[in-house]
Amino acid sequence: FVEHILECIKRIEEYTEGITKDVFFNSTQIQDAIIRRIEIIGEAVKNIPGDIKDKYPDIPWKQIAGMRDILIHEYFGIDIELTWEVAKEEIFELKKKILSVKEDLKEKR
Repeated sequence: FVEHILECIKRIEEYTEGITKDVFFNSTQIQDAIIRRIEIIGEAVKNIPGDIKDKYPDIPWKQIAGMRDILIHEYFGIDIELTWEVAKEEIFELKKKILSVKEDLKEKR
């Protein structure tokens, strides 16, 4: 599931590379692509074992899963501003943390 999260983060970075907030706000195609990736991240987080989540309390697991639920169940009420903020700011921090999890899991093998 860690690999799924990292793949989604990579795609979000690709989708937002070099675009402005205005471009994002005016492109439902980009919005849809990013929202879908956030949904997948949220679903992947729900499948990460509890012991791993417990080991990394600095990762906001519940908030990530919660964002997925909001996007899935309230599609027409999505906060595009929040989606942009997640895609441009919070994803970078999440990537660093998930890469640490990946390295830790690799060392255990």
